Amino acid sequence: MLLFASLLLKALALPLLARIAWRDFTTQKISNQNVLLLVCLGLGSLQLLSVQSGSWWDMGLSALAGLLLFVALFPFWALRKVGAGDVKLMAVVPFLVGGNGLAVFSVLLLVFALATAMVVKNPLMLPAGAFRLYVQHLDRKGVVPFGVPISVAAICTIAFQIYINLMPHAGPAI
Repeated sequence: MLLFASLLLKALALPLLARIAWRDFTTQKISNQNVLLLVCLGLGSLQLLSVQSGSWWDMGLSALAGLLLFVALFPFWALRKVGAGDVKLMAVVPFLVGGNGLAVFSVLLLVFALATAMVVKNPLMLPAGAFRLYVQHLDRKGVVPFGVPISVAAICTIAFQIYINLMPHAGPAI
């Protein structure tokens, strides 16, 4: 029952992450309220998993990873290379995906960040239309909305975790 409640909290984070991605793409802003909601959902999910397993390792690893990401990315915000919302979102994601999902999230983030940078720097790859014009506008401003690949990577990681936990495990054929 605790596993289901934990997965439900993670599932509730999916539309919020999608909203963050869309708002970051359109306005280049990630609100503190959305980040705080993600922290609450992530901590609640980790708390339920920790109570079920009897181990606090996953929660400790997530807290350490979140702190490490915040400390590592803060200087980039101070140099105006990334936005404060991106730094806060990156610090919160380890709470959402848990310690066991950090490797999957990292690989997906690398793929989606490279794809986003490539699309923003080469908007001619996109079909003509308003979307292409907007991406060209982002390129002229020198802005890359990194909240989008962060959110999409987190969505994919959480969806993968939900899929793995809800699929029945194959047992011995008798």
